[in-house]
Amino acid sequence: MLLTEERAAAKAAARPGRRPRRDWLWGYGLIAPMALGLAVFYLWPIVQTLYLSFTESGVFGGQTWVGLDNFAALFGDEEMLGALRNTLLYSVLVLIGVPLAIVIAALLNVPGLRGLGFFRTLYFLPVVTMPAAVGLTWRYLYNGDFGLINYLLGEIGIDGPYWASDPEFAIYAIAVVGIWSSLGYNAVLFLAGLQGIPKHYYEAAAIDGAGRTRQFFRITLPLLTPTTFFVMVITLINALQVFDLVYLMIDTKSPAMAGSRTIVYLFYEQGFVQNNRGYAAAIAVVLLVLILALTALQFRLQRRWVHYE
Repeated sequence: MLLTEERAAAKAAARPGRRPRRDWLWGYGLIAPMALGLAVFYLWPIVQTLYLSFTESGVFGGQTWVGLDNFAALFGDEEMLGALRNTLLYSVLVLIGVPLAIVIAALLNVPGLRGLGFFRTLYFLPVVTMPAAVGLTWRYLYNGDFGLINYLLGEIGIDGPYWASDPEFAIYAIAVVGIWSSLGYNAVLFLAGLQGIPKHYYEAAAIDGAGRTRQFFRITLPLLTPTTFFVMVITLINALQVFDLVYLMIDTKSPAMAGSRTIVYLFYEQGFVQNNRGYAAAIAVVLLVLILALTALQFRLQRRWVHYE
């Protein structure tokens, strides 16, 4: 009997990759709460949305299977095409904030800078401000009659437009708010990336005669590309899902709505205003595919310009 137990122990020791069943149960038990939350609040809504996208909602509830009719109507809908153009334009404009955040982070990374914590807090403040407060504040600033921006322009003899109600300026005005809102978060990430670059690279470059500008473009930017890639992915995903700024800053009857309506705002109109849940679900599926495609493209292209070493 003792010999048998010794052989079993030796056999178990000879297989280091195998773990006792109790360890496996503990592992599954620890990840179960997160896995359950992921399944209930993320995976199940995705499955339900996919199902609803192939149905048509009745007036008094219930769904009727319509196959691909919602998607066929979607790609022939002028409002959807306009919302897609507006969303892509807004996303491109918001990406302009990425190099601005790099510049701010580089300025804050000066050795011996006093008040670094104050500047970090100052730039990060828009991130923790409620979106409703941000949207309403900027709506007041953009007001064509008594807004602060037009008042300051009037002091120097410039007649400012109605920024948030002019179809030519509305989407750009919203993009400025989007850049301002994300600038602090991105700058903090870049500042962390800058502080992770070894100092001996700069010391060696200084010995070779490289100035601050050349060090920035030859050392800082290449070694900062992993952070830049992460910031660009997160910024683009957030920009494609913009809703609150449009909802708070643009009136539903405003002539600028057609030029500033985004995909998520169109989803809101169809799903919650017109109660066309099947069509709204199809819009959500198209947005999901768009985000996945652009994110995959970014991961594909990052091999050419991101340096991890």
